[in-house]
This record gives sequence, C-alpha cells and structure tokens, in this order.
Amino acid sequence: MAKISPLAFIDPEAKIGENCEIGPFCFIDKNVTVGDNNVLMNSVTLLSGTRLGDGNTLFPGAVIGAVPQDLKFKGEDSIVEIGNNNRIRENVTIHRGTASKGKTIVGSNNLIMENAHIAHDCVFGSGIIMGNSTKLAGEVIVDDNAIISAVVLVHQFCRIGGYVMVQGGTRTSKDIPPFITAGREPVAFAGLNIIGLRRRGFSREVIDNISHAYRLIYQSELTVNAAIAAIREEVPMSKEIEYIIDFVGNSQRGIVR
Repeated sequence: MAKISPLAFIDPEAKIGENCEIGPFCFIDKNVTVGDNNVLMNSVTLLSGTRLGDGNTLFPGAVIGAVPQDLKFKGEDSIVEIGNNNRIRENVTIHRGTASKGKTIVGSNNLIMENAHIAHDCVFGSGIIMGNSTKLAGEVIVDDNAIISAVVLVHQFCRIGGYVMVQGGTRTSKDIPPFITAGREPVAFAGLNIIGLRRRGFSREVIDNISHAYRLIYQSELTVNAAIAAIREEVPMSKEIEYIIDFVGNSQRGIVR
C-alpha cells in the first residue's frame, strides 16, 4: 500500500505502484508511471512522459521528465525511462527525449548527486556515480560503471566509456575511452583507472593487457587505425580489448588525447 502525503498532487491518470512513499508538495503529472517501492521525498516533480522503475529514492527538488532544452523540440511525444534502485539526489534534472531518439534512458543502481543534469536523449547506463553539478548535454552516452566527478561538463553527442574516472572540473567535447582516468585542462588521458579496476575485480593479467593496448594508442607514434591494428596483433583478445577497439574505432567525436 502506498503512503502518500495529503499535500502531494497526483494526477488521476498517473499510475502508482505498490509500497511507494510520496512526500508533501510532490507533483506527479498525467502520463506518468511509477513502479513499486519508490521513495519520493518532499517537492519531487515527475512530469508527463516519466517512467520510473522500482526501488528508486528521489530527494527533494528533483525534476524528472521536463521538456528538453532543445530549440528543435516541437512538443512531440517522448519519454524518460529510469530503471531500478537509483538514488537521485537534491535538485537533479533529467529531461525527456526529442524526435531524435524519442526517449532519455537511465539504467539501474546509479548514484546521481545534487544539482546534476541529464539532458534529452542521453543513454545513461547502470552502476554509475555522477558527482555534484555535473552536466550532460543532449545525446551523451555513458557506459556502465563509470565514475564522473563533480562539476564535469560534457558536450553533446559525446560518449564516456565504462569503468572510467573523470576528474572533477573536467570539460570534454571528445569521447573518453573505457578503463582510463581523464582530466586536466584541456582534458587529456591521465593513465588507467587502476584502483577502480582492481576494486571491480579485474585480474592483473587483464589490467596488464588493457595497459598494453593504451600504450599503443597513447604512447606510440601510431595513428589511431594503426594502433588498433597493432593491438589486434600484439594484445591477447578478450571482451575488454574488444570493447576498447570498438570504442576507439567507432568514436564519432574522436577520443581525448
């Protein structure tokens, strides 16, 4: 049974799951679906097009499903789809999609810290930590298990790889490949995210192979295509090495250097 404050507004057309807690001054619009076991603290806003999974906690002032800040948006139907067991902290904003993709996607088991922003048509994976006041522009992709520190600004259409550590205050208009640390000004490759990889249970052999691959990409005189060819010849193939090759070889904006 849901526990709903009498000071909350819930549109009659909204669908609310079991065992939810909805605090005072929350606003839940029509065309909103809320799953089971969610906690909405006071003053949370879920606007039309929001699809919220199970077991999420939304802190005061979070706004989900607002229309995109995109001048091409003409009021088309779109959604924002959020998975399960996320912690969405104070004043986070997540906008719904545009005609480009039709939806913004946020996965599961993420921590999205205070005042962060995820713009229209982003694809935001699972197991991600996103720091205070970090902003993702439209159609950014963030792969699973990335750590993005505070006050990071990401240009539209960029991709951030899995298991990365992006240092606080970073601004990037390039893609950040998986397993690395990136930061400084201007943004640059700053080595492997070795501590993060060890904490995630990557073996020494796998870490050594990832390191070998990135030496070819970043510390040789080879072009990107030549580095990929050298990786195929010199580095034992695994899902991690295939991920690096696919990411770097298909980067649309180019990778950070």
